Amino acid sequence: MSEQNAIELFKSGLNCAQAVFVAFADELGIDKETAAKISCGLGGGVGRSREVCGAVTGATLVIGMRYGSDKDIVYPKVQKFIEAFKEEASSIICRELLDGTGASSGGIAEKRTQEYYKKRPCVELVALAVRILKNA
Repeated sequence: MSEQNAIELFKSGLNCAQAVFVAFADELGIDKETAAKISCGLGGGVGRSREVCGAVTGATLVIGMRYGSDKDIVYPKVQKFIEAFKEEASSIICRELLDGTGASSGGIAEKRTQEYYKKRPCVELVALAVRILKNA
């Protein structure tokens, strides 16, 4: 799993949550197709609702898969991830992260073009999530 791998997954058409989760599929012992299905609905801030950033929800799935179902272990690790993410990105809320980019707010997906990638921070946020997870 590498930041570049996650970026390439995002640029191939996966959403932010998928790009992060699929980047760790091998480590987690699941196939990439299953990982993409599990994380699909989390993109766009959960179903394109622009709530919690997909890079964060994808990372949360990675943490859960790494550490199991013990909330006393998982919750502090998720909280630590969120603190680190917010320290660099200032928010975990998709609409706040996209504020000022001209990104559509829900409904229909924008066509992925060079302009799309230039105006959105998603590539950087996916890379940030992977970087934090690699150091966690």
